[in-house]
Amino acid sequence: MAPGNATNDFGGRVPSQLRKGVLEYCVLALLRDEPKYGVEIVAELSSVSAMTTSQGTMYPLLSRLRREGLVDTELRDASGGPPRRYYTLTGAGRASLTEFTRAWPHFRDAVDHFLTDPQGDPT
Repeated sequence: MAPGNATNDFGGRVPSQLRKGVLEYCVLALLRDEPKYGVEIVAELSSVSAMTTSQGTMYPLLSRLRREGLVDTELRDASGGPPRRYYTLTGAGRASLTEFTRAWPHFRDAVDHFLTDPQGDPT
């Protein structure tokens, strides 16, 4: 399966740009309660088929989030392997996630308005 063409639970295609637009907020949400390392984030996202992603997508995203001050990192020893880089949500990252969380229902409802026919049935 090509990156960016993940199937959703209904067998359809999730448009690549839509997925990219929300992926960073899903990552921030995964870091809300505790630090995580990259492979762990990829695995948790992949547990929801429409959000399946690769390490090749994740690490550039995490680097960008770090440059933007939304996440911070620290190296931690890993039992039986090299140290792992853990990502932690910063205050700015928490604020960004809160802002997105408030805006998302309004955006989703606006999109649903156009996707639902006048009789209220999904198209």
